[in-house]
Formats: sequence, C-alpha cells, structure tokens
Amino acid sequence: MSDLLTWALVWSAGVALGAIFFGGLWWTVRRGVLSEHPAVWFLVSVMLRTSLVLGGFYVVADGQWPRLLLCLLGFVMAREGLTWLTRYSMRNLPRTTAENDHAA
Repeated sequence: MSDLLTWALVWSAGVALGAIFFGGLWWTVRRGVLSEHPAVWFLVSVMLRTSLVLGGFYVVADGQWPRLLLCLLGFVMAREGLTWLTRYSMRNLPRTTAENDHAA
C-alpha cells in the first residue's frame, strides 16, 4: 500500500474514532440528563467510548508514533467539527419553557 494512502487511512480512522467518541458524548448528554439514573448512563458511556478509542488508537498506530500522531490529529479535528455542528444545531432549536420563564 502506498504511503499516501496509508496516511489517509490513518487520518480517516482518527476522524472516525473522534466522531464516535464525541458523537457518543453528545448523545449521552442528551439522553442521560433525562434518565432516572444519569450516573449509570455517563459511567457506561465513558467506559465504552474510552475503551473503543484507546483500542482503535492501538490498532491504527501499530507501534509507530507518527501514525499515532496522525490518528490523534484526525481525532481532534473530528472534535472541532462536531463542536461546530452541535453549536450550530443548538442555535436552531426552539427555546424551552424554562429558558423562556427565566428570560422574562
């Protein structure tokens, strides 16, 4: 496999791991705050997301630190992208009743 294709796949794996990790965090927060047992949601979520990402980094890096750094770069870029997307989507949501009561 060519070096350029390898680097692209390593970076893409980092983006995918970041999307899974931070997308899962966003999903957990939205569901967990409405749950009767939010601590369970958050604990299970952080354990699953962290183990998946650490395992993914281990497999993708294959013992080579440049691959680990490139994967980490993709991971951080996914974080920035998802942060931007969720901020944009939250601006378009209608305000809740509690927010409306507080603003009045």
